Amino acid sequence: MHGAVHPLQPVIPPSVEGLSVMVHRARVPVWMPWPLPVGWLFTGVASAGDDRSGGRATAVACSGPGPLGGIGELLLIAEELGVGLGARYAGIDGVDPGSSIDVSAPPHAKVVAAGRPTPLWHVGGGPDDRAVFAGEACGLWLWAIVWPEQSGLLMYDELVLTDLRDAGAEVELVPCGALSPRILGPA
Repeated sequence: MHGAVHPLQPVIPPSVEGLSVMVHRARVPVWMPWPLPVGWLFTGVASAGDDRSGGRATAVACSGPGPLGGIGELLLIAEELGVGLGARYAGIDGVDPGSSIDVSAPPHAKVVAAGRPTPLWHVGGGPDDRAVFAGEACGLWLWAIVWPEQSGLLMYDELVLTDLRDAGAEVELVPCGALSPRILGPA
């Protein structure tokens, strides 16, 4: 009835070694803002998929100073259609944005993903404590979920996202912080 179900793997605490393992087993991009915004740190990574087929969805958490003060948290998710990891973190029903996204309207934010301008639209229907954006990059869903909601202003700065599978030795330069509770699961 639901098709293939890709199991959620245990969250990997922030470390260069853990990130490298995720990067090598992922079948989808492992998106990270690069360079990270000033003062921001890598704070955890998760994936969905099994050992045989590799990661079919990845989630990378970053934390740092919010644009309006306080702490901001960003979760970037890349996933194949129908996996549902992004919807889970976004707090919406279903596995894809579906009717919660209006792509007939102009995009609400833009990022540069793998060197290409990538529009993102606001996703409605989720909890009020976060700003949720979704779009398509490299033929896959790209979700950007930001806590608290007002830290969504970060998405208007045209972040440059790098697929860490293509980053090479730069992965060893990623600054790591404490594990983000946001990546442990939706609240």
